Amino acid sequence: MNVWTRRVVIGTAAVSMALSVAACGKAGDGDKSGGDGKTIGLLLPENKTTRYETFDRPLITKKIQALCSDCQVKYNNADQDTQNQKKQFDALITQGVKVIVLDPVDYKATKSWVNEAAKKGVKVVAYDRLAEGEISAYVSYDNEKIGRLQGEALVKALGDKAKDSNVVMINGSPTDANAPFFKRGAHSVLDKQVKKVVYEQDIPDWSPDEANKKMSAAIDSLGKDGFQGVYSANDGMAGGIITALKQQGVSVPVGGQDSELAGLQRVLKGDQAFTIYKQIKPQADTTAEIAVRLLKGEKFDSLTPTKVDSLSGEVKGIPAKLFDAQVVTKDNVEDTIIKDKVYQASQLCTGDVKAACTAAGIK
Repeated sequence: MNVWTRRVVIGTAAVSMALSVAACGKAGDGDKSGGDGKTIGLLLPENKTTRYETFDRPLITKKIQALCSDCQVKYNNADQDTQNQKKQFDALITQGVKVIVLDPVDYKATKSWVNEAAKKGVKVVAYDRLAEGEISAYVSYDNEKIGRLQGEALVKALGDKAKDSNVVMINGSPTDANAPFFKRGAHSVLDKQVKKVVYEQDIPDWSPDEANKKMSAAIDSLGKDGFQGVYSANDGMAGGIITALKQQGVSVPVGGQDSELAGLQRVLKGDQAFTIYKQIKPQADTTAEIAVRLLKGEKFDSLTPTKVDSLSGEVKGIPAKLFDAQVVTKDNVEDTIIKDKVYQASQLCTGDVKAACTAAGIK
């Protein structure tokens, strides 16, 4: 699991579109594979997390348009289906696409696709989630650091009682390459600063419904007084967790990640202790620029100051750019989310959130 990650209801999130965007590549660059050398593929993993359709897709497309006035972006959303994403990936190669931005549903499954693509001269940029195989670049966040930030924020929310507190951990999807880093970072803090992690589950597909069920199971197993805080790897699951807690009359600090609109509103109302704010625009812009440079055959070293290895360890020294994030509580929503125009006060402060906004000094 830094700017711009948030929320709009998307009705047609998985619709495949070929967007004409704007000037790079020479006609005929991709003729050997039936392409025109002017196309960048964009494959995003799902739409349960609202950021992808609301921010990532339009931001990447817009930046490519600004850099490359003679290109197309061929877009698909996998709707959390690995086989669907493989078909989308294979279709791009068949069409002669030479650069693909890939945010994988299942990072382990990508190895054979990416390696086969590399043999055909296709460059793959792993976006947000690291993919297995011979990728050309990786753009994301320092995800282990984000896990540490989450752990530290939960400890702070527990206050003086942290050392004597038991904690429930609801982690992200096992198929998401970021989830182990969030978990590792959070454990590095919680294992030392709370009494014990007494219940822990990984949640397939980051499902809020499944997180709700696991939280209910934890309450049944531990009792209402058997834990004093809950780590949730993202805001979507935090919503399901908080619903389960309220149904049982339990009130403990719950953290999250992504600064989704509903998550921020829960933070303002005091239902959720914190979220993590990740700036998506710099991540999207950097990815778009790397993709365009790859299409043009230009160097992109200045954009990737870091090197990372694949999670399997089979691919070493992948050029990477990892962005930082920060904790958001009710005390700094105005100085982060509103200041950076992720959301306007009028979007946040609706219905039963109005009084909380007033209390937090948000107008």
